[in-house]
Amino acid sequence: MTHWSPSTPPGSSVRLDSTSSAQGTVRGAATCRMASVETAAEHERILREIESTDTNCIGPTLRSVYDGQEHGLFMEKLDVRIRNHDREIEKMCNHHFQGFVDSITELLKVRGEAQKLKSQVTETNRRLQGDGKELMSAMEELQKCRVQQRNIASTIDKLSHCLPVLEMYSRLQEQMRTKRYYPALRTLEQLEHTCLPRAGQYRFCSIMAENIPKLRTQIRDTAMTELRDFLESIRKHSDKIGETAIRQAQLQRSLDTQPRTLIGRRSRKEEEAAGGGAGMDSGGAGGSPVSEQDSGILDVEDEEDDEVPGAQDLVDFSPVYRCLHIYTVLGLRDVFENYYRKQRRKQARLVLQPHSNMHETLEGYRRYFNQIVGFFVVEDHVLHTTQGLVNRAYVEELWELALSKLIAALRTHSSYCDNPDLVLDLKNLIVLFADTLQGYGFPVSQLFDMLLEMREQYGEILLKRWNVTFRQVLDQDNFSPIPVSTEEEYKHYTSQFPMEDPELDKLPFPKKLPFSEFVPKVYCQLKEFIYACLKYSEDLHLSSTEVDDMIRKSTNLLLTRTLSHCLHYAIKKKNVGLAELVQVIINTTHLEQSCHFLEEFISNITNVPLDSANATKLYGTSTFKDARHAAEAEIYTNLNAKIDQFLQLADYNWMAAVPGGGTLEASDYLIDLIAFLKSTFSVFTNLPGSPVEHATLPGKVAQTACMSACKHISTSLTQLPLDPEVRQISMGALHQLNTDVKECEGFARAGPVAGFQGDTLLLAFSDLRQLLELFTQWDWSTYLADYGKPTCKYLRVNPQTALALLEKLFKPMRETSRKNVVFAQFRKTDRDRQRLIDTIVKQLRNLIAQHHT
Repeated sequence: MTHWSPSTPPGSSVRLDSTSSAQGTVRGAATCRMASVETAAEHERILREIESTDTNCIGPTLRSVYDGQEHGLFMEKLDVRIRNHDREIEKMCNHHFQGFVDSITELLKVRGEAQKLKSQVTETNRRLQGDGKELMSAMEELQKCRVQQRNIASTIDKLSHCLPVLEMYSRLQEQMRTKRYYPALRTLEQLEHTCLPRAGQYRFCSIMAENIPKLRTQIRDTAMTELRDFLESIRKHSDKIGETAIRQAQLQRSLDTQPRTLIGRRSRKEEEAAGGGAGMDSGGAGGSPVSEQDSGILDVEDEEDDEVPGAQDLVDFSPVYRCLHIYTVLGLRDVFENYYRKQRRKQARLVLQPHSNMHETLEGYRRYFNQIVGFFVVEDHVLHTTQGLVNRAYVEELWELALSKLIAALRTHSSYCDNPDLVLDLKNLIVLFADTLQGYGFPVSQLFDMLLEMREQYGEILLKRWNVTFRQVLDQDNFSPIPVSTEEEYKHYTSQFPMEDPELDKLPFPKKLPFSEFVPKVYCQLKEFIYACLKYSEDLHLSSTEVDDMIRKSTNLLLTRTLSHCLHYAIKKKNVGLAELVQVIINTTHLEQSCHFLEEFISNITNVPLDSANATKLYGTSTFKDARHAAEAEIYTNLNAKIDQFLQLADYNWMAAVPGGGTLEASDYLIDLIAFLKSTFSVFTNLPGSPVEHATLPGKVAQTACMSACKHISTSLTQLPLDPEVRQISMGALHQLNTDVKECEGFARAGPVAGFQGDTLLLAFSDLRQLLELFTQWDWSTYLADYGKPTCKYLRVNPQTALALLEKLFKPMRETSRKNVVFAQFRKTDRDRQRLIDTIVKQLRNLIAQHHT
């Protein structure tokens, strides 16, 4: 809308409006022209795209047209383009029309010629067919012949591949029938991998291929069955195998000329069987036929006479080799090795388990050892004839297990044995067992160490046996010198016991040997014991020094423990008299002197010099000395006991009055005692006028016995008045006791045993003599004044003894004084005597108190 303004001149608005309209029209026209140009260009592009694009792909192009708003315009453009192409086609057809007409004319001319040619070709073909009919017949026959020829050639080719399959399968059946399983397995492998692939796909080939796994399983199971039979057989016959091996080792040791490899010799059959399976590939089963009952055990009667059958000659190992090769071919070698080792370990545990009564007889031990040797002989052979079925580590592990169980079993069962002969036989059997296995390369040092341990047990058993023997000898001995009437008897005893006594040799027959039968018998038994120890030490691979040391230590045990106990047993018996004890002393003296000869005897049998630095000395000298000292002590004890029997007969009147002017006589019991002592010592020292029915007591022993008897008499006589049952005594009793002591001193002074110097024997009664003199002479002033001085006259008088005797002597006087003390009616002499006694008692008590302080 145009607004009019007063300042605007009239008519000017009309011009402005017209001008604006013109400008708008021009701008609109320009815009329309630009839009039509763009549309025309787009339509041109679409048309070109339609002309140049496959009709199958113009869908999107046409869709763009239909999607646009210029569809009618495009259709106009399309009609124009179609009319242009029609005009161009018409121009082209007008240009080529004459050539087309000319070509049609020429084609019509050619059609006639073609009809002629066709007739000629048909005629020629007819004539050719008639002429070639015979040729076609001949060609057909030729074709049939060619087909037959090809069929025959193909059949021959197929048969050439099938016949080996059939032949090989027939051979396989034959090998299975004859139980030649390893060659059958080889044939089966060749049939599967070579022949059947060449033969092709036939029904019989398929059947054969299906049977191959079954045949393999059958071969494997059959081989395993034979192996089980073999394992069971060698388990049952390991005793026989081991017995043969041990016998062969024993023969070798006895001959000492054959090389040790004879123990491990393998038979020719096993060498062939162990040849890596070659013999099995070509020769069948690889060994002798094996029965169901005794699989693996061969008959060796066909061996040559000049060969000693080896332990392995009893065994046919072909089942092992065969099964090993079969499982190797089947790729199951590890399975087979594990199974074999597991079964053999089980058998080892069974073999190593001893019977509960094995210790009762040597045969039980022998069977036990034979089984172990048989087991390891088989394992050693398998180790050396197979490649890896068992290795050295496995065998050593089994041997270590066997050693531990074997040694434990032997320690247990041998501990029950108390027969030295059985222990010795067992030791020899163990040595033979160890030597046998050592020949196969097994270490046996632990067995010999165990034998050294058993040596202690053997020694203890020997000591028990010899303890019984020595006691029997002692019980049977008469403990009297051996009477010898002839030279033969004398030589017989001197050959049994080494004795060097020139003075005895000079004496005429009949004469007596100083010792009893006990001495030569004991000496012979000592030598027998040494021989028994030496037997055990044989074959233990010990040096001479070690053997000598073992024998000497055992002999020392025999001397210091067994023989010493037997001698003490004989000495301590209740019914042994003084004569028997004297003979024991003489016997032990001669046995002590023979110890040097015993040591020389040991040195001679062990070849170890007697003066060797390491040689153990025998303790026989000390043993016999101890026994002799025990016998001497028993003599002293028995002699004192006999004296006590006489002293028990003593019947003193302890309240006897003092004799007037008569002479006292010794007591009857003491006279009998002195007579007994004189007789005893005169017999045992062979004094002039005494019989010689018994052995003489050695001088020092006789002196000691005599001194001991006198001391015992003196002590016993001293104790008689001091007995608590004797409440009081009188001076008359002391005078009688003094008379008896004089009788004893007379016996001592007479010298019942030679060798005492001066009055040495009287010293045994010096204590009692001084005590009696003190009371009988009433010399208290001297005793109390000189007490403690070396020159004291009563040096041997004990104040306590004097006080006790003094109190018993004056006890009646004290009791009387107590009764009359009220009345005081004492005589002056009695009162003075009482005062003196009281003074003496007081001084004695002072001496006793001083002595204690």
